[in-house]
Amino acid sequence: MEVKAGEIYGKRSGNGVAMYAVLKVARATITLQNIHNPLSLFETTSEKLQRSGYERVSQTPYIAAGKPSKRRAHSKPKRCPYTMDFIEGRADCEKPVFAG
Repeated sequence: MEVKAGEIYGKRSGNGVAMYAVLKVARATITLQNIHNPLSLFETTSEKLQRSGYERVSQTPYIAAGKPSKRRAHSKPKRCPYTMDFIEGRADCEKPVFAG
């Protein structure tokens, strides 16, 4: 499982969904911050994150934030952002399924 800084992971619980932002990704550890409580930080690994039942809720788009070169002034993003909608049960990049 590949985790990148800026993504948001969520875990369903009895009270709803706890959401965490990925602050930093090192070689072996991932630092997560609770979105609703910014003082709550913890470190884990990608294997533990997956085994604990965390799901990727949102993926930041891969856009180069630096100054573009003259040749690539009009370059497009490399990938589309992924956002999971818990109400609809699908991601933004997926087409809705209509009950017919």
